[in-house]
Amino acid sequence: MLDVKNLYAGYGIVPVIEDVTLSVKAGEILLIGGENGAGKSTLMGAIAGFNKPTAGEVLLEGQPLQGLAPEKIAKSGLRLVLDGHRVFPELSVYDNLRMGAAARRGDRTGLSAAIDEIYEVFPILKEKHRAYARDLSGGQQQMLALGQAFVAQPKVLLCDEPSMGLAQALLPPILSFLRRWAETGTAVVIVEQHLQVTAPYADRAMIIERGTVKFECPAAELENRLKTMETPEGAA
Repeated sequence: MLDVKNLYAGYGIVPVIEDVTLSVKAGEILLIGGENGAGKSTLMGAIAGFNKPTAGEVLLEGQPLQGLAPEKIAKSGLRLVLDGHRVFPELSVYDNLRMGAAARRGDRTGLSAAIDEIYEVFPILKEKHRAYARDLSGGQQQMLALGQAFVAQPKVLLCDEPSMGLAQALLPPILSFLRRWAETGTAVVIVEQHLQVTAPYADRAMIIERGTVKFECPAAELENRLKTMETPEGAA
């Protein structure tokens, strides 16, 4: 579904990511971790068209995306949910969800069904469907941002730091939603700091260090791989 090959990107003349290659299949969740400043968000922005790669390829179902404007990439079926609960604060919850449906104009039945499903998964959004987004809590705004993306029904979802600003207890319901969503055939990439909480919901994991891929493994093996990295050479 999504293939990234030997990607280089940064800001101006400052390189951030170098020679990053990854792939995500339909129905799969790839977890990307790494320390702050490792280049994870830069990678997501480069894939989604918000910062231009300096080399490499980004392919969606075999079609190149690099060089396209972010809105064209979104219309092609790739959606980026940024960290920090990016919603339209002066619009209601319901109108925010409708804004997510710009790519499916004319499909009123599908839009209504998608919004109903969001309300089923996140009942608090249904309860507050007339409230302004600015009046929601941080966790509720993150749910709403994910709801916007779900309504658009992208082929690939990039989710950058869904736990940003949230109590950690709020993360499992969001991850459960992403797992359920992936199982409908969407390819999902999650960038996250809380690896132990997120890994059980993912299929594969990748760790980025200083802009390059340190290693990739099945998500179930991530904890042991990280422990191995922390063990001093020669220790028993």
